[in-house]
Amino acid sequence: MPKLTDFTSYADAQQHFSNEALWQLFDGTRERLNMAHECIDRHVAGDAVAIRVAHSDGRDEIITFEEISRRSAQFAHHLRGRGVAPGDRVAVMLEPSLPFYVAMFGAMKAGAVAVPMFTLFGPDGIRLRVQDCEPKVVFTNAEKAPEAQEAGGAEVVVTDDAFLESLADLPGTFEVDTAGDDLAVLQYTSGTTRALPAAVKHTHRSIVTLMVAALYATGIRPGDRFFCPSSPAWGHGLWHGTLAPLALGVSTGTFSGKFDPVRLLKALQDFEITNLSAAATHYRMMRNSGEAENFTYSIAKLSFTGEPLDSETGTYIRRLFGTPVCSMYGTTEIGVILANYPGAEDFEVRDGSLGKAVPGVEVQVQDAEGNELPPDEIGELMVRRRGEWFPTKDLGKTDADGYFYHGGRADDVIISAGWTIGAVEVEDAILKHPAVAEAAAIGVPDPVRGQVVKAFIVLKADETEGLAAEIQDTVRASLARHEYPRQVAFVDDLPKTPAGKVNRKALRDAEAKQTENTA
Repeated sequence: MPKLTDFTSYADAQQHFSNEALWQLFDGTRERLNMAHECIDRHVAGDAVAIRVAHSDGRDEIITFEEISRRSAQFAHHLRGRGVAPGDRVAVMLEPSLPFYVAMFGAMKAGAVAVPMFTLFGPDGIRLRVQDCEPKVVFTNAEKAPEAQEAGGAEVVVTDDAFLESLADLPGTFEVDTAGDDLAVLQYTSGTTRALPAAVKHTHRSIVTLMVAALYATGIRPGDRFFCPSSPAWGHGLWHGTLAPLALGVSTGTFSGKFDPVRLLKALQDFEITNLSAAATHYRMMRNSGEAENFTYSIAKLSFTGEPLDSETGTYIRRLFGTPVCSMYGTTEIGVILANYPGAEDFEVRDGSLGKAVPGVEVQVQDAEGNELPPDEIGELMVRRRGEWFPTKDLGKTDADGYFYHGGRADDVIISAGWTIGAVEVEDAILKHPAVAEAAAIGVPDPVRGQVVKAFIVLKADETEGLAAEIQDTVRASLARHEYPRQVAFVDDLPKTPAGKVNRKALRDAEAKQTENTA
């Protein structure tokens, strides 16, 4: 009987998708299921590669399904020996490496709740999360161990290759016994509105729902060589970049250490990657590196998430790899809801579009009263769940053919002299200027217009006389005249969230503080 992985077209996705068909991709049932078994243990035959890690120092690390399966079983026995019970939290603060994957999947096997934590968190960031989730143990590296100990509240274990070898005498198999609705992962979002972003709870059954994104947003199919450079401490890197391909028995790859776009490009070449999913920032950095044309590629499918990709970079990436880069849109809380179906030859990928709804999901653009808006009118993107409309807190619009387009975060809208201006559109227009590497736009107070657009711009080279006016003219030529940035600030870099998104809130806060100090 054909499986969903046997179909690649958009038409087949609409015709053959069902929840029952999703379950046919797994061993487990709704009642009894374990994520580590589905992602690792059932794919151990032979010496199949599970993960390829491109380390920033130039090393390549190749890890098989068999090694992760065996060592994660030993790790699970170790947890039980430490008194870690099913449901206990286990924090994992490690760079992508064998110890990271062993700890994550070992915790899931033992029925504990794995809590991935970003390795760049300082003591305060660690303390906030440890106090919130109360892990029984924090597994980290030697460098981060003192900060984790300073945070208090949990035992800290340095987890490296030597630690894994110390477990070698423990059994290499572990009988998993978890319910589908038992918690498997507790993940903190990279949101910018709270000191401690929300922790999203994922059950073992979440791996089944994740297949919607795997099949239609990243286009993963058996035989792919997948790669995602995003950190597995965040949703994209963990769920779409790690768990999704592994659950389908597809080898995946990732980046470890300080990101370097040239190192990434070399890994794409050396690993013969056919399917790449990255953040918009990664694609911009590849473009700006000036070295992308020095490598050869095997890419057939591309996707991105995190924030909109400017049109200039999108055009460049399409020319570089010979295939369009496809948006995937969703949130950590609701999953992926809009996609461009990479690999579907009957689906037109439209520049700047978020695509169309994934199978089984209903999405609308609505006004403040909950009415569906006609094409080309901006409103809030809403998704229907359990009979009710759920807000995404993002703005958007549709075109006459039902494609969705991003309009920015609801709090990124700039109101100037009664005009509604989207920060994303302004940034996209600024990035058309050849001297611009990065850009962010916010609204700042103005005594006449209420707000005006202020642009913060990172240049590829030094500022030249008249450049600000040139950039303003570029925006005027692309957008309505009232949308151009009346204020321009050239900066060395832009504030980013830990997940790599431009942090406009930090810019707004800094501007507000500066205004307050000069008042």
